[in-house]
Amino acid sequence: MPRHPIDISVPDLTGQRIVLTGGSDGMGLVIATRLASAGAELILPVRNPQKGETALHTIREHAPGANVSLRALDLASLASVAALGETLRGEGAPIHRFIGNAGVMTPPTRQTTADGFELQFGTNHLGHAALIGHLMPLLRAGSARVTLQLSLAADQGAVNWDDPNWARSYDGMAAYRHSKIAYGLFGLELDRRSRAGDWGITVTLPHPGIAPTNLLAVRPEMGRTRAVPLRRVVSVLSRIGIMGTVASAGLPALLAATAPDAQGGTLYGPSGLGGLGGRPAQRELFSRLRSPEDAARMWELTQQLTKVPLPTA
Repeated sequence: MPRHPIDISVPDLTGQRIVLTGGSDGMGLVIATRLASAGAELILPVRNPQKGETALHTIREHAPGANVSLRALDLASLASVAALGETLRGEGAPIHRFIGNAGVMTPPTRQTTADGFELQFGTNHLGHAALIGHLMPLLRAGSARVTLQLSLAADQGAVNWDDPNWARSYDGMAAYRHSKIAYGLFGLELDRRSRAGDWGITVTLPHPGIAPTNLLAVRPEMGRTRAVPLRRVVSVLSRIGIMGTVASAGLPALLAATAPDAQGGTLYGPSGLGGLGGRPAQRELFSRLRSPEDAARMWELTQQLTKVPLPTA
């Protein structure tokens, strides 16, 4: 008997400007299509223009007349991040929702961004954090909900405070966990400071569970010429319902970004066994994210590394 597909309802988003990174394929494209179908004005920053155009075609097939457009962005370059910030600030329109979904996972060897940061830390966390800094006036103007896509990996490992760019020794999965914990800590500190300073921004933290997404696929641009062996296992477990699908993996982020009753500083993820799959719901905050001192420390470290100032009030 086929499984009943898991889904959620998305409210009407007409008149809301949404910026979504990582929306050109996989679960990001699922998220993008649902947002556009709900009437949002959707901005898709992309590194690969051809993939972006293909994504636009797919979105418009499902949502004729969708208000969606591309912008250029390479999260592994702070210059590119700054350029997008300047472009969007020049357009002047408030941003009502920001979903930081893009990411890279476990390059086989240590690689660096254009600015010399370890690739995962630089892309998954620093690039997004810098973009949020550049967009802060627009986020405040739109009383934005900022949704930062985490991972179950953020419930393991630790922040490598002594060597955040993994220059002395490299472990791909440990560095991935580090990048996602850093991202979550930053988001929680943003939410805390927003409440304290009455900025109007709320931050939610979803994770997709485990699904056969492109994070595990062939990625020649970062030296991965074969899919991660785990991907085959994940695909089998996805088909029998133990793990999620690409479609269901996007639902926690959709819920966290659009649910009218979503609270700032909270985690959303699949509600099935071990958080691997199942219907999305609010979940207990990962233990690695519960230290306010670590969150404040990550806020300061992020500014030091990116050189992008963040507001104090």
